[in-house]
Amino acid sequence: MRISNKRANFEYQLQGDRFEVGIALTGGEAKAVRTGHADLSRALARVLNGEAYLINANIPVSGAKNYNATRTRKLLLHKEEIVSISTAVKQQKLTLVPTRLYTKGHLIKLDLALGKPKRKFEKKEAIKRKDIEREIARELKIKN
Repeated sequence: MRISNKRANFEYQLQGDRFEVGIALTGGEAKAVRTGHADLSRALARVLNGEAYLINANIPVSGAKNYNATRTRKLLLHKEEIVSISTAVKQQKLTLVPTRLYTKGHLIKLDLALGKPKRKFEKKEAIKRKDIEREIARELKIKN
């Protein structure tokens, strides 16, 4: 199963560095991810006290009572990767953005990308550019 974060490209200007990390989930959460019930649109990752965490990812478990679907989940990385990520985040003022959540064999992996948050006017320009491209494609389709 593959779950992608479509808002990541809209909200952030993604850099070239991408990391494939493991994620610590409970049994019900793993089942929800395998069936495609997860939402990464408002999620982000942070390095706190030498450990990486996924914050605000919505993974609802069906039939669970008193369960917080957006709880903080630990990311599984090597120490060297955590150090390199945290230095890049601090030096270049970047944010760790989850882009995809997928299964690899029996494991569940998360793709992280370093990104710089877009400002409001950059988002508006992107919307205008997409509208213009859509209109051009529509006109070309009508002519052919």
